[in-house]
Amino acid sequence: MKTTFETIQQFIVFKLNDQLYGLSILNVEIIERIKSIMRVPKAPNCVKGVMNLRGEIIPVISLRNQFHLEEKAYTEKTRIIIVKLEDAMVGLIVDEVKEVIEIKSDQIEVVQNIQGKMKISHILGVGKVEKNIVTLLNLTNIIEEAFSKEDII
Repeated sequence: MKTTFETIQQFIVFKLNDQLYGLSILNVEIIERIKSIMRVPKAPNCVKGVMNLRGEIIPVISLRNQFHLEEKAYTEKTRIIIVKLEDAMVGLIVDEVKEVIEIKSDQIEVVQNIQGKMKISHILGVGKVEKNIVTLLNLTNIIEEAFSKEDII
């Protein structure tokens, strides 16, 4: 008898415009309502500034800016997802956090090319969950690119 183990991963699903995106729950520390963000001079365009989270200063990135989406006013549903990579924490501003989902490894497809303004390096793959398609993000590449000095205002 042969047994196969299917890997199941959990993702936080959030919205930007009407598109669903997912981040591995292993990187998510906490989800906060939009807070006061202090602008930092000479920061890259997608870096909105820094926020104070329980005494810790955390940089905050607008995923809308990074993905070249139009600006949108913050609403009651706007959230900051605090993620941790290695020892650094970063806040990601999103339009709305939807849910935590489980995706089996056989429900994830690798994307070779993509239409639109989003870079392929931002994407780990696409998860098919029920009737929805969730774009799974490569958090490391997104954060590294956000802090590159190419896009300074």
